[in-house]
Amino acid sequence: MALHWFNPPVYVRSDRPGMQYGVNHVEGAAEQLMAWDTKGPKWTVAAQACMDAFEGKVSPREVRQLFEEAAEEAGMLLPE
Repeated sequence: MALHWFNPPVYVRSDRPGMQYGVNHVEGAAEQLMAWDTKGPKWTVAAQACMDAFEGKVSPREVRQLFEEAAEEAGMLLPE
């Protein structure tokens, strides 16, 4: 299965102290979303967008924007 890439990456906190993770594809965004403890309304929208992207209904660019908003809501977003 090919990855659904987007650019620029969205940088989020990692579970390893002092490390960050640059998410640059839908699959990575979905993986990160599933690992977060905080799952607010924007998380739900971003998770659904990932599923829709796998079916070709949403563009990776749209997922990137929604993932960034969810990361900000969850306190996981880091500056670029």
